[in-house]
Amino acid sequence: MEQLSRNSMAMNRFQEPGFLLVRAQEGDDTSRNALIKKFTPFIMRVASNVSGRYVRLGSDDEASIGLIAFNEAINNYREEKGVSFLSFADTVIRRRLIDYFRKESKAQKVLPLSSFEDRNDESGEDVSNRLEIRQAQETFRIENEATDRRAEIVQYDKLLRDFGLSFAELVEVSPKHEDARRRAIDVARLIAETKEYRDYLKVKGSLPLKALEKEVDMSRKTLERQRKYIIAVTVIFLENLEYLKEYINKV
Repeated sequence: MEQLSRNSMAMNRFQEPGFLLVRAQEGDDTSRNALIKKFTPFIMRVASNVSGRYVRLGSDDEASIGLIAFNEAINNYREEKGVSFLSFADTVIRRRLIDYFRKESKAQKVLPLSSFEDRNDESGEDVSNRLEIRQAQETFRIENEATDRRAEIVQYDKLLRDFGLSFAELVEVSPKHEDARRRAIDVARLIAETKEYRDYLKVKGSLPLKALEKEVDMSRKTLERQRKYIIAVTVIFLENLEYLKEYINKV
């Protein structure tokens, strides 16, 4: 019984983070993998905090970067520097994620390299580190949004061509007066929300003028004159084009 107890204590010691860290630094891959597995929740938590959203293992780049950074921390940690391993790993993960945000947002000129100086607030958190993370996140978000807008416009242009229209000619066909634009947008929204009308548009490629004339406060002649604009706006609603719909809703 005593022998079993000693064996159990020995096994537990082999699973302790400090022991695993030493063995991993000595080249034991089994200990390295065990250490990474043991602290995967910690890695995901740090990555999520830096990213400002929940990071999922196996589906988010930030998760992979966090794991690689933790592995790097194992290689480079030195106990004599007086910092705990997890604090050191936290800093390495944050630095690698910031580098990732910089690269993705192409913001090297906007965000200078940081030396991560030890300027702490009352909570003990590095203020310069926290500020740089926020800057990187914001620049990354803006760049992503600009990319998404460009992609949406390309998609929209392709959709318009099915109706013999193009994104470039929308300026020409747009009603000049605000009230007229607003009424045309209301007609487009009605078409998108009415199955009979949107089916007609998809099949015929034109407006159901006869039916619309009876339902909206707009003459047939005006409907015909604003046909291209109404179809173009209807496509935005039908395809739920987020950025273009945001612009239309402001009108």
